[in-house]
Amino acid sequence: MKLLVKAAKQAQRTYFQRILLYRFTSDNSPLRKGLQSTECQWLCASSQEILTAVRGLVEFRQNFISEAEEKALFKELEPGLRKKRYEFDHWDDAIHGFRETERLQWGDDCESVFRRVREVAFPKGSSLLGPVHVLDLDKAGYIKPHVDSVKVCLSSTVLCVVYSVLLFFMLFFLSFQFCGSTIAGLSLLSDSIMRLIPENNSAEWLNLLLSRRSLYILRDDARFKYTHAILKDEESFFAGQKVPRHRRISVICRNLPV
Repeated sequence: MKLLVKAAKQAQRTYFQRILLYRFTSDNSPLRKGLQSTECQWLCASSQEILTAVRGLVEFRQNFISEAEEKALFKELEPGLRKKRYEFDHWDDAIHGFRETERLQWGDDCESVFRRVREVAFPKGSSLLGPVHVLDLDKAGYIKPHVDSVKVCLSSTVLCVVYSVLLFFMLFFLSFQFCGSTIAGLSLLSDSIMRLIPENNSAEWLNLLLSRRSLYILRDDARFKYTHAILKDEESFFAGQKVPRHRRISVICRNLPV
């Protein structure tokens, strides 16, 4: 039985190695400016059709932040995160091995990073959801395939501190859409693989190689009509190549609906 499982895994990796790699970025992306083709191979998929479907909806910017900026973000986040324990159950069972927080105030170095994120990811003049969402994924943690709720963009930490006397108001606000069309995430500490699968065709898939210090952007249908997941370390392969998954912190910005 073990030999059969091993052979199946090897066959799957060989299949992935044969898949063509594609790269779709916006015209002003740094990926179009003089990088070697091997450095641009951040996106692979089950078919050309799904790549065409996400053109303009999925964007990736390698090395969007510097090592110094990553250290500045980590320095601000780590003291608060260290006080929390990793959780292995989520209110909608989507995330395992995580801790999270939200942050409104940042130091100057971090604020300059978020200004750049706003410039490249969101329409000019777009209003952003106030707090930045921070998700700390343990090495053994992972995110199961799910579609983000557009009505609840509050972390479980925030929900836990809502007192029963505010229940009426919480239910009232849940009837409105809180999140807009775009999400942008910075990847700290580790590379990882994000997998997108269209809700109407589970046979198709799209893998994004989210390298450390990169920025990914999902817009419109890529947010609302595709499930997304962060693969477990043991499943973390890109085009047949192992991508080791370590502790990963994602720093996520969202816009408000128009």
